[in-house]
Amino acid sequence: MSEVIGWVSSAVLVLTISAQLHKQWQAGTSKGVSKWLFIGQFTASVGFVSYSWLIQNWVFVATNALLGLEALLGLGIVAFHRRRDRRRSNQGRGAGDVTEASRLDVTSVSGSAE
Repeated sequence: MSEVIGWVSSAVLVLTISAQLHKQWQAGTSKGVSKWLFIGQFTASVGFVSYSWLIQNWVFVATNALLGLEALLGLGIVAFHRRRDRRRSNQGRGAGDVTEASRLDVTSVSGSAE
């Protein structure tokens, strides 16, 4: 009976995290989500998998292995959203747009302002 409780609880946790990742992906944004959340989650999962393996607790081995994979997926989603946002903001400027900072850079290199 205790094994059943462990596996059911594991399924609930993994499905809950999966649903949150899916929501984050569907929203198309990771604003307010730190990459360190997923880095910490992955690091903890590796430690818990190792510990669980040593004490031969297969419910926790499986649960933490899946949570580790979800952490990597979450980190990938954050990276994807941030990369996409950077590209969009760079495209929004356009090739013809010149900012004050870029004019200053050109002036300092050329030695004269036109």
